[in-house]
Amino acid sequence: MRFTINGEDIDVKADIRTSLLDLLRNNLGFTGTKKGCDQGACGACTVLVDGERINSCLALAVQYQGRSITTVEGLASNGNLHPLQQAFIEHEGFQCGYCTPGQLCSAIGMMGEVNRNVPSVVTKQLMAASVALDEIELRERMSGNLCRCGAYNGIVDAISQALVETRNKAKEGTPA
Repeated sequence: MRFTINGEDIDVKADIRTSLLDLLRNNLGFTGTKKGCDQGACGACTVLVDGERINSCLALAVQYQGRSITTVEGLASNGNLHPLQQAFIEHEGFQCGYCTPGQLCSAIGMMGEVNRNVPSVVTKQLMAASVALDEIELRERMSGNLCRCGAYNGIVDAISQALVETRNKAKEGTPA
């Protein structure tokens, strides 16, 4: 099977019944992605595939051949944390850290959905030019990622900060 993982082309031999999560962790050593419930309920295994968030425990790796996969290890670049990682530190979004990789990948995928005006179940104005990302909207969009330590307030604050910073940099024309 061939993938692009964190920007690197990778060929790997694996059983076609292997989940994407197990391929990443067991075959390729990307242990940042966590195995939580292994049933798609906790979000600890969330990764980005072509920028979209998925639960890697529910995905067969063979389905994602030729796609671009980003794990938490691929978020920082050139020795700099992703703005969302930095915001998690600043707002104490980390607790035990087990859910953090999935939270980070999910939040990045969610921010892409918001930027494309993809509504959620609580979006009030479906025909609005842009989705207003208030706290209720943000919490609903992140509801598939559980944090047993209860760091939700810090996580919400971190995502809000990173989203504002990303939008401001986009307006300025500088990369996030």
